[in-house]
Amino acid sequence: MKELVVVAIGGNSIIKDNNSQSIEAQEKAVQEVALHICDMLEGNYNIVLTHGNGPQVGLDLRRAEIAHREEGLPLTPLANCVADTQGGIGYLVQQALTNALMQRHQRQAVTMITQVEVDQHDPNFDAPTKPIGAFFTEAQANQLKQNNPEWHFVEDSGRGYRRVVASPEPKHVIESQAIRTLVDNQYVVVAAGGGGIPVIKNSHGQYQSIDAVIDKDLSTALLAEELKAEILVITTGVEKVCIHFGKPQQQALGETSVSDMQRYMEEGHFPAGSMLPKIEASLSFIKQGGKRVIITTPEKLPDALRGETGTHIVQG
Repeated sequence: MKELVVVAIGGNSIIKDNNSQSIEAQEKAVQEVALHICDMLEGNYNIVLTHGNGPQVGLDLRRAEIAHREEGLPLTPLANCVADTQGGIGYLVQQALTNALMQRHQRQAVTMITQVEVDQHDPNFDAPTKPIGAFFTEAQANQLKQNNPEWHFVEDSGRGYRRVVASPEPKHVIESQAIRTLVDNQYVVVAAGGGGIPVIKNSHGQYQSIDAVIDKDLSTALLAEELKAEILVITTGVEKVCIHFGKPQQQALGETSVSDMQRYMEEGHFPAGSMLPKIEASLSFIKQGGKRVIITTPEKLPDALRGETGTHIVQG
């Protein structure tokens, strides 16, 4: 019986900096990720892949705003920008994976456009926290804020200022059963891109979109729980999670327990804008019955799955 691994790839792994925003650059980055996923399949695993869209959805939204201002074209709602990036990034990932899989595993990748239910009364709608789009200097952010008073900006981990939007907690992945069916039929599935398209249930019990961006690590953990996956893998910019990051006593974590990570989190070791959501998602997955969470860089995925590197969070 193959274990199911759900792997979250960050949007910043696909757009690595402001000079790598072209489709050609994204395609090259995705092809590298596809090779790592193929290496992971050498083990006895099935894989569901999710991806972030922070840089991409910010670009989509900005294009729509410029087109509206300059040409009077209709504005694109944020939820539709999430859907657009799901399709666009999903296409790149699906094509790269299928090309690599056909050569080595005789399997195929498929992208599932995925909706994720949220609570319309989630407090984050009143206090946006999710960074999207490009990085700006403080002067650029102040100018954008002056031109767009309804926008919110935060300083993001010393890299510059980014726009923030509402990021409600995910409650249910609507297409999770369909994703499970595809996995059971040996497809490598790309799902819940950008955290999923945020939807709520209206007074008639029907789904409708709402403008927000769901944290992709939290929705990935939820998807892994609903699929009853054994392993959750979250990629980031460091090979291992560190405590006392950037200080002389910095310490990289190998295998560690839920209780230790809970303590580190409460001690404030993980920044809210970067590592904290990954740790919160990891602890949620383990507490809901997951066996293991691995956090590492995309290029270290195969090594980490073999237990050779990465931070591994287990129950005890």
